[in-house]
Amino acid sequence: MMRLFVALRPPPAIRAALTAVMGGVPAARWQDDAQLHCTLRFIGEVERPQAEDVAAALASIHAPAPVVRIAGVGRFTRQGRTDTLWAGLAPADALHHLARKVEQTCVRAGLPPERRAYLPHVTLARLPRSAGLAPEIDGWLAVHAGLAGPAFTLPHLMLYQSHLGHGGAAYEPVARWPLEPATCAPGS
Repeated sequence: MMRLFVALRPPPAIRAALTAVMGGVPAARWQDDAQLHCTLRFIGEVERPQAEDVAAALASIHAPAPVVRIAGVGRFTRQGRTDTLWAGLAPADALHHLARKVEQTCVRAGLPPERRAYLPHVTLARLPRSAGLAPEIDGWLAVHAGLAGPAFTLPHLMLYQSHLGHGGAAYEPVARWPLEPATCAPGS
């Protein structure tokens, strides 16, 4: 079995800016540079033949490369506790459009439809159950609420394999396809 997801990878300067805001929440397991990405579709565990079908289908996607910028931070909660800290991406329209294309392609390749709503973001930290409602989490969110940066392009659609381990997940790029050149920057 292969545990897969489809994502976009920010350029090095953006990843460095995201890494710079990591810290201040002692219980957090901060992501490293190799883990920073914007997921378009989590696929999950599939057998190799289905993974090959999905990869072949993804290769047929034609879409413009999204041009986005970092836009604030947020959290995901599960059962009343924060389990993820993230940085948002805006404008979301191009990412939603590309995520829909990826979703349709995955379903045509035999995967079940994704039921969760799509929210463009880059995960920065995972939090253990013991973090609960730590005041450091609210403090970190308040300090970084205005996180912003210059526009950047996400030029490649990527298929990753996720390897789970005791220290978290390690992501291995499996395939990469260029997207069409971007036509304009956010806000123009």
